[in-house]
Amino acid sequence: MFDWLKRRSEQPQPEARWSVIIDEAGISVQDDKGERLTIPKTDITGVAIETNDTGPWGADVWWLLFGMDDRLACAFPQGATGEQVAVDYMMGMQGFDHAAMIAAMGSTRNDVFPVWRKPS
Repeated sequence: MFDWLKRRSEQPQPEARWSVIIDEAGISVQDDKGERLTIPKTDITGVAIETNDTGPWGADVWWLLFGMDDRLACAFPQGATGEQVAVDYMMGMQGFDHAAMIAAMGSTRNDVFPVWRKPS
């Protein structure tokens, strides 16, 4: 009866075509088209989680990293390959707002949740 759901869960999700790599120098994101953006760790000034109402069929949770000019430097969806290592790193940043992250993960609406800001 729910064969379509079983087939969907067995197939890699589209978000997995994105990849996130973190090393000593920075965080690199490669999108599903192969384009890569990198931000040095020292240049990250803010982290936010954006949610939208496209789930469960669309990428409804996005990690947003902001650079020195307070503009979006790179973003990746929840479920990206390598996501967990990057998320673990960000959660370890001093002042990371775990409560805001929990609120974001429970959200089903279009919203943005700031979770970290570089101290001035």
